[in-house]
Amino acid sequence: MANALQEQLLKAGLASKQKVRDVKTQKRRDKKSRIDDGSSAFKQEVAEQKRLQALKDKALNEQRFAEASERGQVRGLITEFTKSAIKIPTYAEVKFNYTLDNKIYSLYIDEKLQAELLKGQLGIVRYEDKSYLVPHKLAERVKLLVPQWCGYLWQQDESKAVVVEDDPYADYAIPDDLMW
Repeated sequence: MANALQEQLLKAGLASKQKVRDVKTQKRRDKKSRIDDGSSAFKQEVAEQKRLQALKDKALNEQRFAEASERGQVRGLITEFTKSAIKIPTYAEVKFNYTLDNKIYSLYIDEKLQAELLKGQLGIVRYEDKSYLVPHKLAERVKLLVPQWCGYLWQQDESKAVVVEDDPYADYAIPDDLMW
């Protein structure tokens, strides 16, 4: 059905198979060589700004890390989150996925820990290929000093937080199939 007009023109003898092939080829060439309407300079400018901001952020993070290392805070932070980490159950059934450095990591936890993670009471810190469930305050400190270790930290955006008192669906639980 996509080429119904072409088929009709072929049947009526108003177009040849070669002409149809030529039109398809020309469409494909036009699509490939689509010319930007002048916004490429703006796109390059935005990309340059993002690159500069990323470099600036990286330098700031390295500076914070160096300062914290000098004061021994990073070493103390490592011992703190390894000692205060919540033990992950061995026979947990709920798979919790989180991203860190554009990679997806999985952690099997129980429903209680999942609820605490989603409420923002816990966070996930990944250090030396191991994930640790830690209290929210400790995860915030890790994110400040070493942001590349903070795997999951729920932060509610207060500008978007809306409390609905008369929510008709407040009594209904979210189905499990909506979790990823």
